[in-house]
Amino acid sequence: MSYTITVFGLGFVGLTTALAFAEKDNKVYGFDMDAERVKMIKAGKLPFAETELDTALLRHINKNFTVTEEPEYAVKKSDFIFLCVGTPCGEKGEADLKYLYSAIDMMASVLNDNKYRVLVIKSTVPPSTTLEGVIPYLEEKQLSVGDKFTIANNPEFLREGHCWEDMINADRIVCGVYDEKGEKMLQSLYENFHIPFFAVSLNTGEFIKYLSNTLLATMISYSNEMTKIADAIGGIQIKKAFNILHLDKRWGGCNMTSYVFPGCGYGGYCLPKDTQAMYEKAVSKGYEPKILENVIRVNNIMPKFMADKIIKIANKTDTIGMLGLSFKPGSDDVRDSSTAKIIRILLDEGYNNIVAYDPIANKPFAKEYKFNEVNYCNSIKSLCDKADILVLATAWDEFRDIDKKYPSKKIIDCRYFLGWQSDDSSDDYPL
Repeated sequence: MSYTITVFGLGFVGLTTALAFAEKDNKVYGFDMDAERVKMIKAGKLPFAETELDTALLRHINKNFTVTEEPEYAVKKSDFIFLCVGTPCGEKGEADLKYLYSAIDMMASVLNDNKYRVLVIKSTVPPSTTLEGVIPYLEEKQLSVGDKFTIANNPEFLREGHCWEDMINADRIVCGVYDEKGEKMLQSLYENFHIPFFAVSLNTGEFIKYLSNTLLATMISYSNEMTKIADAIGGIQIKKAFNILHLDKRWGGCNMTSYVFPGCGYGGYCLPKDTQAMYEKAVSKGYEPKILENVIRVNNIMPKFMADKIIKIANKTDTIGMLGLSFKPGSDDVRDSSTAKIIRILLDEGYNNIVAYDPIANKPFAKEYKFNEVNYCNSIKSLCDKADILVLATAWDEFRDIDKKYPSKKIIDCRYFLGWQSDDSSDDYPL
């Protein structure tokens, strides 16, 4: 059975969601407030780097998928409305829900007509948000859930750089539901994805997303804290130790090694804001989670830890070359980039000769951070020719043998990505 769907928000999650439903022969409308983003999508161009999503967009734009500037019209025709808007950190670290409520405002006048719909919150929101925030907000507008429409949440588990694969071939679909009718409609919508479907309570659906992201954040910060301990002790081959840890058969063949591995901290959009929001939600309910508090604290100090390694070997006259600007390889997302944090520390300490290169994130990084002192290079060679010291900050495959290609350069490997020098050296990278 095919449905008509409106998706609010056409970022990584929203555009992937819209195109996946279009791929399954549904009629999908997409709406976004960003005029530049809308213009690009209408022209069949992705506003960000994402494997396979570009070809999916070309397959469906102006066919099964239409970008609309009239959200009320789209909602009137739709069976499902998916809210995929941003929920960034607020001033105190809480999830800022203003975009969510703004999207609801746009459709409020339609929800009481005679067409039954499911309003689906796919944006990441802390547990209890739907019950304690969204439903009361709807009731203030004389919109009664369960009467002429129902509400649900449908957390996403997408990895940037693999969004299309993770949506089309997901390992599970989770829907927090308000009532049986909404559950049945969502089950029907997802039926031809042929993926295990789990209907749970509204709070459980929201909780599962944070359960996932806070675990990943914890494993990253755990690995980084162990690295700081190893560094303090000395004589420990850090990369080799973690590689051997990954051989433990208790991992059960799952691919979690990129999380239980040290680096310069987690970044991007999801892990920082979701871990912080979960901490704030717990505190607001009267419980102070010490593990999450320290996960956040450890993550926040990692850029300084790496900057200190650079400062230890660099003169202020040296040119420092930053290899990698995105928060992880395979993506041009620079939000909460560890590289940006390291650069800011270096600039504050008076290290003003900085050059940078990323395979796809130079422009987004320059636009986001506006470091006037940083000069951007269009190739590894260009950067290495200019730099006295190389700092590997994102583990792009393009950087894999940089230590062998430029053996005379001093290198700080913030991702423990390069090969170790010898089996009995405590330094896993050339200093």
